Amino acid sequence: MKSAILALLAGTALLANPAHARDRWTPDQAKAWYGEQKWLVGSNYLPADAINQLEMWQADSFDPARIDLELGWAQKMGMNTMRVFLHDQLWQQDPKGFARPIDTFLTIAHKHGIKPLFVLFDSCWDPKPKLGLQHPPIPGVHNSGWVQSPGTAALQDPKQYPRLEAYVKGVVGAFAKDDRILGWDVWNEPDNGADQYKGQPVDKAALVTALLPHVFEWARSANPTQPLTSGVWQHMEWAPGDRHSAMEDVQLGQSDVITFHDYGWPEQMEKRISMLEGYGRPIICTEYMARGAGPTFDGSLPVGKAHHVGMINWGFVQGKEQTNLPWDSWQFPYVVREPTVWFHDVLHTDGTPYRQAEVDLIRRMTSEE
Repeated sequence: MKSAILALLAGTALLANPAHARDRWTPDQAKAWYGEQKWLVGSNYLPADAINQLEMWQADSFDPARIDLELGWAQKMGMNTMRVFLHDQLWQQDPKGFARPIDTFLTIAHKHGIKPLFVLFDSCWDPKPKLGLQHPPIPGVHNSGWVQSPGTAALQDPKQYPRLEAYVKGVVGAFAKDDRILGWDVWNEPDNGADQYKGQPVDKAALVTALLPHVFEWARSANPTQPLTSGVWQHMEWAPGDRHSAMEDVQLGQSDVITFHDYGWPEQMEKRISMLEGYGRPIICTEYMARGAGPTFDGSLPVGKAHHVGMINWGFVQGKEQTNLPWDSWQFPYVVREPTVWFHDVLHTDGTPYRQAEVDLIRRMTSEE
């Protein structure tokens, strides 16, 4: 299947190197951009009243008032960025219209001093996304409604790749010079198997590995003034000269700034940062903090600060996403009792902190900048 995909791509315009696309930033260009930013601290963001990316952005459920309220809470605790997921089907449904809620979101975020990192594609969770009314959360289950982008049907169908190309070029192109945007995370955890869902293609990672370089090309063809990235997340051999997976070769070789995920103890995070520092580029941790698994704000945030690494934890406000529940809730739903400690998330739905000391720490550490 992989060879067939590569052959088809090779025979189409998808492989063409855009004549006016900018190059990957040099390390010095990336450092110059990073030098203009504050120390980046924020969360992966979904409003409490949305179960996934589709519900966040669709016209019938897009909720600017709720977003304004929640980003105001983030501003008060010193956060200055949010990682926010988009979806290809939203663009497919209404290419011109999809830019409007994004612009509205950027206006709200800018008011609160927050520059979002937008995610274009994502290999995690439900492989069969569908526009329209989304199902309610499964009781007691972590992230029970999140959807992949593209879904399996599009990923396996090269005839849909021009549509994906149009989405990337259209969204990035519409906001390529917008200084309200921090950057573009082109594909979240591209080789994530999403094993909670059965029946996914056995060659999923190979399909994404073949497609990911073109996604970087498509995004660069819009000449964005913001950096492009895709975060490594699975392994520990990330230093220059280590043996990387084919996917990691693309991610580390194409990203303007280096991003990574870490859900381990602070010692592991520091080891991973030390390896990634060998590339001489700015580093941002785009996912961390899972209390029940070990990483906490008071353990991980000082490590990021010491290395001047941007820090974006998973989960901001408790809501329909239910990421205050742990990963094992897929096997053992928390329907009778709450977990002993919250897994992700910083605030209750009404804005009160889960742990006041965590909010105080974030506020204190960001105010020291």
